[in-house]
This record gives sequence, C-alpha cells and structure tokens, in this order.
Amino acid sequence: MSGRKALIIALVGLAALVVAGSLAPVPSPAEVRTWAAAAGWATPVLFLAVYAVLTVVPIPRTVFNLSAGLLLGEALGVAVAMLGTALAAWAAFLLARGLGRRWMEAHLERDAVRTVNARLSGGGVAGVISLRLIPMILFAPMNYCCGISSIRLGPFLAGTVIGSLPGTIAVVVLGDALTGTTPPALLAVYAGLALAGAAGLYVVLRRRRLVD
Repeated sequence: MSGRKALIIALVGLAALVVAGSLAPVPSPAEVRTWAAAAGWATPVLFLAVYAVLTVVPIPRTVFNLSAGLLLGEALGVAVAMLGTALAAWAAFLLARGLGRRWMEAHLERDAVRTVNARLSGGGVAGVISLRLIPMILFAPMNYCCGISSIRLGPFLAGTVIGSLPGTIAVVVLGDALTGTTPPALLAVYAGLALAGAAGLYVVLRRRRLVD
C-alpha cells in the first residue's frame, strides 16, 4: 500500500471516529456516579489499584483525584485518593532507592534533584511537607528524588500524606461537585478554606525565601 493511500485511509478512519463520537450519547456526571455505585465494592478497589500503579510514573494525580470525586464522592474519594497516593509514593521511593543514586540521577533533571536535596537538608517530615505543598513540583519525580536522597521512608511517607492532603481534598471535592450533589453552601465553605490555605502557603513560602 502506498503512503498516499494509507494517509487517505487514516483520515477517513479519523473522520468516522469524530462523527461516531459526536452522535454517541455522552453520560452526565450524575449518570457516571450511578454506574460506579452500581458496581459496589469493585469500583473503589479497582480505582485504587489503577491510581496506585499509574501515578508511580509521571502521570498527574489531579486527573485521578478529580475522577475519585466523580466516581466515589467526597469522603470515600478522599480516602481512596490518599491511600493511592501513599502506595504510589512508597513504591516509587523504594524503586528509586533500589535502582541506586547513580542510575536515577542520570534519568532525572539535576535541578529537580538539587531542589529536593536542598529542601530536605533541614531534615524530615517538614521538608517533605513544604515540597508537597508546591504545585509546580510534580508528584512522581519528587518521589524518585527523595528515594535517592538520605531521607528515611517513614518521614517521607508522613510528609507526603500530610502535604498532599489539602490539594487532594480540594480536587476530589471539585470532582464530586460535578455531579451536582454537593450543596452550594458547602462548596462556598470549601472555597474559603482553599483560599485561606493558599494565603497561608504564600506567607510561609515568602518567609522561607527571605530566610534562604
């Protein structure tokens, strides 16, 4: 088959997919929640497994946190998302530590490694929390950087859970709100808490920058 014919076939196939997608009914968020609830215990268990495995690699947690709120609701969504976060962080940390510093440093950005090491030089849980609260630092690369640093597993996991909790709650609640089941007053409270947390984080980071 010539390249021209292959291109034409590919374009026709793409057009057919676009037409089929536009004609197919798109379920509402509330319908998706109903389907997930109908599957019973299988939904949170399977979602947890997918979350824990796929976030070991550099896939943004935000997508999974939003899906957790949509599929599981607020309380169960936050619980599953945080458990998946802890499992993924634990696996990536041990993977990096097992592969060794030299091999991992060759596959990570040196600036990221230096940033993590500098923050962790103060030691322990507080350093990990401060890093987890910075949205620009990606979840998986930080796990790997911590794995090749001198920090111990216990403080790393504790800092990860504490530092990841505020952002996780915010995104899971947003996912739950898409179904239209969250009261507007509660959303207003969550928004206020999010703004207060963001303001506090800004003050902490600014003070830390001045000290450094």
